[in-house]
Amino acid sequence: MTAPQGNRTTVSGQIITVSELLANSSLKIPFYQRPYKWTGQNISQLLSDITTHSEKSAWRLGSIVLHLDEYGNNNIVDGQQRTLSLLLCVQALLQKEGLSNKTLKEQLHTFARQMIVPEFSDLISQNNIRQNYLTVSRIISRPDFTEDHALFLLNKCEVVVVTLNNLSEAFQFFDSQNARGRDLAPHDLLKAFHLREFSLSDEMKKTEAVEKWEAIAPEKLAKLFSDYLFRIRKWSANSRARYFSKQDIDLFKGININTVARYPYTRQLHITHQFVDHYNAQYERHIDEQTLHFPFQLDQKIINGRRFFDFVSHYQQQIAQCDLLFKGSEAPAPDIKLTGYAGAIIQAINTYEGQYRKGDRYVRALFDCLLIFYMDKFGHAEIASAIERIFIWAYSLRLKHYAIQVAGMDNYVLAHNLFRILKDATTPADFLCVTLPVVHTIKSSKINKIEALFREMEYYAE
Repeated sequence: MTAPQGNRTTVSGQIITVSELLANSSLKIPFYQRPYKWTGQNISQLLSDITTHSEKSAWRLGSIVLHLDEYGNNNIVDGQQRTLSLLLCVQALLQKEGLSNKTLKEQLHTFARQMIVPEFSDLISQNNIRQNYLTVSRIISRPDFTEDHALFLLNKCEVVVVTLNNLSEAFQFFDSQNARGRDLAPHDLLKAFHLREFSLSDEMKKTEAVEKWEAIAPEKLAKLFSDYLFRIRKWSANSRARYFSKQDIDLFKGININTVARYPYTRQLHITHQFVDHYNAQYERHIDEQTLHFPFQLDQKIINGRRFFDFVSHYQQQIAQCDLLFKGSEAPAPDIKLTGYAGAIIQAINTYEGQYRKGDRYVRALFDCLLIFYMDKFGHAEIASAIERIFIWAYSLRLKHYAIQVAGMDNYVLAHNLFRILKDATTPADFLCVTLPVVHTIKSSKINKIEALFREMEYYAE
């Protein structure tokens, strides 16, 4: 590869064998990479593919994206899971007894001297490496995994390696590759984008950001974005919000306040960003033992890089707390007074007979999203009244329809958009004074508790 020249990006691409890949002593796992999360099923599928196609002249295992840094390290930007799994295969072959093929033994002997095995401090990677090594060892030790299979793995299985000397370009290549159909979740693409948006002054904070991100289970991250952040941001902008996909990730790509021109609209974000950091760096913080948190808002312009990871962590915690308060058995916080009908509403929506049907889950999503948006803006002020209004608005949809699909939920929001009203509100009263229509016809079943509340609150008139 040509050496870097100033800010110019140089790129090289080549097809190499597994043995050539793993013999590269400059391969590194950068600190910003996620833990090793392949399972035994992934390993079994990889080795099954290899044995199934071992009669072919070659078998392509995918692509690897590398960033060649100024120290000569080839940092793996994309392909870490596959590379580490192949490394486990070679380690298991090194322990396989009774090998007779001279070429195979010589290759493995060379690997034993040259191959560098990375170390991991996180427990997730350590556990998965340990479990997957056992899986690999069991498969490779079987008689039906022959020395010919091992030679095919090392010398006929290939990867396409793309090497770039510019880290941002490497991440952009990673984004474009994964956006064209590979099975990567939208939030993973956002992680890659925002890691490369870190400013130089924030470089040392990347590890902390990744650790916070990886502390959230993948299914919870997916739910956070698809069920809450995506829907609230889209509905508050009066736009459709049915399914969160890779085409929607620009919604969470904001501004880099360290590089973008200082337009007037960015000044308040820049001032807040700097003030929070300055406050937390001062010695006074150690006296009063207080940390000033960035004042996030769900519908705000996102600051790229570190603040995006703070944004995600903040709302994961906020939504988890709301689940405890309004879905579980935990008593509300001291400043949450469930007066009026609010307590009965929370009890009813958590216990009525039809709550687990798909359509009812969509209705509950409406209730949760609007309540979270309200609390994000006004905290616990007038919370009991807000719960009553949001309940009538959301569950009117349930009473009026036999069945509810995601499109019906989305259409209902845009036709009666309280998210937009809440976005424009300056006080709770601006939201709470909106007139809600009375339900005249009930078509749903298994909603006795909901219907009873509508009658009692005088929002149902036959």
